[in-house]
Amino acid sequence: MRFTIERAALLKALGHVQSVVERRNTIPILSNVLIEARDGAVTFAATDLDIEIVDGAEAAVTQTGTITAPAHTFYEIVRKLPDGSQVRVELSQEDQRITVAAGRSRFALPVLSAGDFPAMSAGEFPHRFSLERDSLKRLIDRTRFAISTEETRYYLNGIYLHSAVGKAGPCLRAVATDGHRLALAELPQPEGAATIPGVIIPRKTVGELRRLVDDADGDVDISVSDAKIQFAFGRTTLTSKLIDGSFPDYSRVIPRGNTKMLEVSNDEFARAVDRVATMAAERTRSLKLTVEAEKVTLEVSNPEFGSATEEVEGDYSSDPIVIGFNAKYLMDITGQISGKRARFMFNDSASPTLVVDPDDAGSEFVLMPLRV
Repeated sequence: MRFTIERAALLKALGHVQSVVERRNTIPILSNVLIEARDGAVTFAATDLDIEIVDGAEAAVTQTGTITAPAHTFYEIVRKLPDGSQVRVELSQEDQRITVAAGRSRFALPVLSAGDFPAMSAGEFPHRFSLERDSLKRLIDRTRFAISTEETRYYLNGIYLHSAVGKAGPCLRAVATDGHRLALAELPQPEGAATIPGVIIPRKTVGELRRLVDDADGDVDISVSDAKIQFAFGRTTLTSKLIDGSFPDYSRVIPRGNTKMLEVSNDEFARAVDRVATMAAERTRSLKLTVEAEKVTLEVSNPEFGSATEEVEGDYSSDPIVIGFNAKYLMDITGQISGKRARFMFNDSASPTLVVDPDDAGSEFVLMPLRV
């Protein structure tokens, strides 16, 4: 195998795939990136057996071939090469090492047989549809902050993607919850998505996908089976196992009868929460809201560090209510409000609060209260 490739193209492709490789591996082949050179292009693949990422770049291939090399070491070498350099990669048949050279720099890396590299992308994907890049980013960004990190409730360790019927008709919906907060985002149902099974996309996959989508151009092709999901755009393909579990009936925790409505400037409110939360106890991050006509008072009382209060103007005409929230969770939700205003729908101090963005009918957030 022998090819020459521009350093920036090589760095981008390697950067996309190497991040999925775990730093410590008990299976040596999983520390390597699969390199395949043929027909004027080089393809790179890496996997942790749960996620596989494949990317490629154009290259001057003078001898075709396939081999694997240490992923992180290869990436670090290329990252430190001069901008604009041409990188020559060659597999020596004599000592079975891959040589990476640019200018006066030359590196030799050990290799492992490509035949031992596991393939994840094989198999049937009966359900296929496409999403605009920005639509996929929105589904991820509006929901991933609420993914649970509690391993015992593994079925909450991802985003639940499924077809549903929303206020405006059939939709594709993403939901995440950790039991303390819930985030929901939806968009009009794409062609081909009506029959997809409800799938739970793992947290690590969501993170890798969000990182890759920033470099995507055009639409993202999504393929789904009962056990795997695949995202393809340009030369990049991400294939992932799905979480094998049943997502709970989230619709039961979304309050539809809350009638006490508070509307505030989202930026002003978020900054006030951030300031007052400086005094909150690290463990609970407890913050008390006193909501009354034309204003909301934010208050933190910490016996160890002191207290803080701040008032924010708000549109509110119902009976006064006192309710507590985790300040971090509250800031996570206000961080997803894209419009200028945030709307809070309360019932009482012990019931879930519904938070909506008046400028985005396709997203909703639920926040469980704290005792204060």
